[in-house]
Amino acid sequence: MRWKWIDEHSRDIVEQYQVKTPDVMEISRNLSGGNQQKMVVGRELARDPELLIAVHPARGLDIGATKYIHSQIIEARTAGAAVLMVSTELDEILEIPDRILVIYEGRVMAILNQADATRNNLGLLMAGIDPKTTTNNEGQIA
Repeated sequence: MRWKWIDEHSRDIVEQYQVKTPDVMEISRNLSGGNQQKMVVGRELARDPELLIAVHPARGLDIGATKYIHSQIIEARTAGAAVLMVSTELDEILEIPDRILVIYEGRVMAILNQADATRNNLGLLMAGIDPKTTTNNEGQIA
């Protein structure tokens, strides 16, 4: 094992992602869920991946950590990484991806460009409702 490299790498992640740990060599399972999440995201992004699969990347994190994780994912995307993100968080979905695929009960409801996605339409699609066929109180299509 390359203990010196492991120690330096761990310290970098702990500092960059503000992981709260009593010691940099603490066993990950002893950390809180949010700090485990920050360690995993930091470890994966430190590798400069060509493909990043992020499943609920900010689950369990505070607002500041969530914003930082999102900025790091966007930075990886900008640097050329392909990012596949799975999320149920509308804010996350509206902020990060270029394209959005909405699945409801195993059925593809829509594939949208980020610019075409709205909170209302995504919410309806995530509930299995096609916004093209939904009317509002005035009888207009939503």
